[in-house]
Amino acid sequence: MRTPGGERGTGRAAHRPAGPERDRSTAPADEARPEEDRPEEARTDEARTDGSRTGRTVHAAGCVLWRHAPGGTGIELALVHRPKYRDWSHPKGKLKHREDARHAAVREVLEETGMSCAPGTELPAVEYRVEDRPKRVRYWAAEATGGSFTPNREVDRVLWLPPAEARARLTQDRDRILVDALLGALRPTHGRHGADGTDGTHGAHGDVGEH
Repeated sequence: MRTPGGERGTGRAAHRPAGPERDRSTAPADEARPEEDRPEEARTDEARTDGSRTGRTVHAAGCVLWRHAPGGTGIELALVHRPKYRDWSHPKGKLKHREDARHAAVREVLEETGMSCAPGTELPAVEYRVEDRPKRVRYWAAEATGGSFTPNREVDRVLWLPPAEARARLTQDRDRILVDALLGALRPTHGRHGADGTDGTHGAHGDVGEH
């Protein structure tokens, strides 16, 4: 006798009600295979954890991470360098299955930069296409509250820069727009900043990816 998980129990065929029996050999291939063995395009949306089924929107979240510059002369923004794409961007990543977007944004900051943060105002969402799929990224302004960076698989450098320099360093125009959105969000609660976010003077800044 096999275990309960086996295909047979007593060695005798079990009694089945009379009636037509479907021949599994003629069933559609996808229906006869386990879910994990079926082609990606045939799986249900719920089975996908990143929402990135072909033709459907990929949902992601991130933060425009900032801190008070040393010496109190304005603010600095954290940019991440991704060696896979050879670009400079804000920390972000795809949502996990049923994950809250704000929670995902904080998680991605921690995973990519090693920094904990306090998310504040939600900034404008960014939409674009990746490999012919629509992608939507929600962003929050987030103040860094602690932590330290360790190079990892996705990010090999983190650079803290005043807003004007961060805007120039960012690879994508869509990320530059978020710098202006951050300054607009901070102005009502953190006083008046100049165009570079430093009240007319630059604060100290540096690349922490080599530490």
